[in-house]
Amino acid sequence: MVTALVLLQTERQRINQVAQKLAEMDGISEVYSVSGEFDLVAIIRVKDNESLAALVTDRMLQVDGITRSETLIAFRVFSRHDLEGMFAIGWQE
Repeated sequence: MVTALVLLQTERQRINQVAQKLAEMDGISEVYSVSGEFDLVAIIRVKDNESLAALVTDRMLQVDGITRSETLIAFRVFSRHDLEGMFAIGWQE
């Protein structure tokens, strides 16, 4: 499993449209609207580097309104949220 974060700058009036299109793509698990230098962050989870390359270059960057991107590939995940979720399977309050 390959996880990547893609930082995106968009045309200001198209942020919501771009986010919606990205969120509908297979392999993109979440899209966040953020403040700062970038407008959106897309979280990608795919099976291998070839799938990542195809998603980013062939599909994502073809979405109208994206003006710049930077892709960060994750080496490891350190997430309390993920760990709590694994141990909470079947647990109901």
